[in-house]
Amino acid sequence: MTALTAKPCEAISGTARAPGDKSISHRALMLGGLACGESAIHGLLEGEDVLRTAAAMRALGAEVERREDGTWRARGRGLGGLVEPDAVLDLGNSGTGARLLLGLLASHPLTATMTGDASLRARPMGRVIAPLEAMGGRFATRQGQRLPLSVEGCERPLPIRYRLPVASAQVKSAILLAGLSAPGETRVIEPQATRDHTEIMLRSFGAAVRVETAEDDGAREIVLTGQPEIAGREIRVPSDPSSAAFATVAALLLPGSEIRLTGVCLNPHRTGLYDTLREMGADIAFENRRDDGGESVADLLVRASALNGIEVPAERAPSMIDEYPVLAVAAAAAQGTTVMRGLGELRVKESDRLATMARGLAACGLDVEEGADSLTVRGCGGRPPGGNNRPVETHLDHRIAMSFLVLGCAAERPVTVDDSAAIETSFPDFAGFMNRLGARMAHAGDTPEGGR
Repeated sequence: MTALTAKPCEAISGTARAPGDKSISHRALMLGGLACGESAIHGLLEGEDVLRTAAAMRALGAEVERREDGTWRARGRGLGGLVEPDAVLDLGNSGTGARLLLGLLASHPLTATMTGDASLRARPMGRVIAPLEAMGGRFATRQGQRLPLSVEGCERPLPIRYRLPVASAQVKSAILLAGLSAPGETRVIEPQATRDHTEIMLRSFGAAVRVETAEDDGAREIVLTGQPEIAGREIRVPSDPSSAAFATVAALLLPGSEIRLTGVCLNPHRTGLYDTLREMGADIAFENRRDDGGESVADLLVRASALNGIEVPAERAPSMIDEYPVLAVAAAAAQGTTVMRGLGELRVKESDRLATMARGLAACGLDVEEGADSLTVRGCGGRPPGGNNRPVETHLDHRIAMSFLVLGCAAERPVTVDDSAAIETSFPDFAGFMNRLGARMAHAGDTPEGGR
């Protein structure tokens, strides 16, 4: 394990670009590997999660390579053209990569086995398996429908109309990817709107996707026309709003800070954190707004702000489910109490994020209360205590690790996380990125780069 410590620092400043969006990067590689012809992908996140997806697509017969200029090239096999892999597909820590890939595997006439690291092997896959079995895929899993699992795909997948039992962009996307090879229309009804990167990218590759209103209850119904002609294209991956969140919160909490984060994806289904922070009093401006490949993109200008506790509505959870850990850090420094509800999904992420955040914040001297699907943080209206006597346990969770390192920047005393290795899954060189803005993060025996 590689412990990492963040020491209290003064203001941070500068202009930077956070890594490419992880959700969009996964989808770009998968659709690029399915399309006819070549796709050029600019700004792909080169974190471990996405690299595992790239390796999986190669194993399934697509040509995927990184060019010297940093652009990635994917030459696809065409719909139905993926081939049986020679070895087990190891998705590492990537829940998104694993679940979306199941949609491709179930809709091709091949047999494949998938596994992952200890964290991914503990995550349930049943919610994805259920609709894919209805489409014709067959699965053999470990107890609890967990990895490792084997998939026997079908040559002629069936179109289905499926109502998501819980809001999940991953399940929706797996069904739509499988539906590409099915005749007729595949329909997914979602109780709450979730991130729609898959729908946007499918349209850009030439597929027909529309959104209707379900007749029975007025919910959103996504309709995909199967067996389209999809062709390779040029893709520009914007900066990940979930990754930009860490520098954003650090800048808000450190008096005198001002940073600019360029080219951030502001898909309306991904801005829940930024909406919440602004409701708390954050000075965040969206500048240079533009459309890039169907995605909304802008530069973020963030200035230090005095935050106030609020109650975050449960219905906002789908638009910020990955950002609750760093929101909890912001709440720790806010004046008053912040209540976050509707967080049940956090219990089946890379770790039980709800429990892990509650324990870590308490260890750092914060007054926190964990509910079945809620988290209450009573802020200290200034620098949190920090200075935990022992490293915060991250449980192989990259967002937990980065959130507590941000806490260390803004706390009275340093904060150490027990293992920073998982950060590479989504944010390569996170410590270097933060230190160049003025943070003070270092491994034992190292000297931080930043600390201006």
